[in-house]
Amino acid sequence: MEREQAGAPGAAPAASPDAAGASPAPICDAALFDARLRPNRSLPASGARLVIFVFALANLALSLPFFLLGAWPVIGFCGLDVALLCIAFRVNFAAARAFEEFRLTFFELVVAKVSARGARREWRFSPAFVRLERETHEEFGVERLALVSRGRSLEVASFLGREEKADFAGALSSALAQARRGPRFS
Repeated sequence: MEREQAGAPGAAPAASPDAAGASPAPICDAALFDARLRPNRSLPASGARLVIFVFALANLALSLPFFLLGAWPVIGFCGLDVALLCIAFRVNFAAARAFEEFRLTFFELVVAKVSARGARREWRFSPAFVRLERETHEEFGVERLALVSRGRSLEVASFLGREEKADFAGALSSALAQARRGPRFS
């Protein structure tokens, strides 16, 4: 999980007038939680190219004796294996462009899901009426996270691992609890 967090839960921004004497945005509009979740990709593009290159060399080395014996169609099938591997990596890296954004203030939780193609969908919740629902397995930990409000459910962080889901759920639950308590003006 690549989680970029701008506002840590519990941190309140300092409110001081700027040079012109105007006060900054009210504390109520400050982000209590701001995160972007991206799927993990353990192999960078350069590593994928290396894997494809080594796989192509191995296929060439294995198909060359067949060619010399007159079974030349084997080369085509080995080339097809390499082409399918290239397509699989391309699809994998395209799917890695998807992400989810979370922004929580005292009055609103905004969840945006951006697909690999760039299509963006947004959901807005009131922190007072939304809850984070967890499905937990005894042996494996958190398996599913969903935001539930007024009978509707939105699954979030589905591409994260179980431990990452648990960490994210803890941070978001803490921020939601702080939003429900309301701002402190002292």
